[in-house]
Amino acid sequence: MTSSPRILLIEDDANIRRFVRLALEDEGWHVCEADTAKRGLIEAASRQPDAIVLDLGLPDGDGKSVIAELRGWSQLPILVLSAREREEEKVAALDAGADDYLSKPFGIPELLARLRVMLRRSQQSASAEKPGSRVCFGDVTVDLASHEVRRNDAAIHLTPIEFRLLSALIAAQGRVLTHRQLLLKVWGPEYLDRQHYLRVHMANLRQKVEANPAQPIYLVTELQVGYRLVLS
Repeated sequence: MTSSPRILLIEDDANIRRFVRLALEDEGWHVCEADTAKRGLIEAASRQPDAIVLDLGLPDGDGKSVIAELRGWSQLPILVLSAREREEEKVAALDAGADDYLSKPFGIPELLARLRVMLRRSQQSASAEKPGSRVCFGDVTVDLASHEVRRNDAAIHLTPIEFRLLSALIAAQGRVLTHRQLLLKVWGPEYLDRQHYLRVHMANLRQKVEANPAQPIYLVTELQVGYRLVLS
């Protein structure tokens, strides 16, 4: 990204808007604001931001409906900010298409770090999805075209299910994938209630690609939500 990132902040609390806007502007980023769902959608279409920071509790609608509508025409990175602490709310927002979720109260360093990751991932997504691309994390190299996986330059065997699971996490490029999203991508809609399948195959996959499967640093668990691949 050659110019400073443009961030759209959709938040009805004026104090939080000011707090976040000042923090982002201190980073040299450009910020536009909206205090309703309707205004947020208009700003997203007209301003063409690089990322969106979205509150779920808006006065004229739920933020999840904003996410769903945005995903009808845009793949802009979306970071949800919300005081809703229930895991079901996080899962619903991620299932609707959000890229990440940050609970209120939050620290500015974490907010900035998550936005940087989202912006970097957005820049890299086109090249990473090209057929035949190689993806590396830690000492693991994955060839998405040949289905070859190597660790410390030694070939490791993944089952077809394990490779599809790893490929889905790679395609997400660090974004959290919920249990439902992974079950749908890897097994299909008839397996959405089989979370134990996911746990078993994720454990097997970690045994093969993590140095310490009991304390994974790449295939990480988002408690009660799903999994993400930490690329490095």
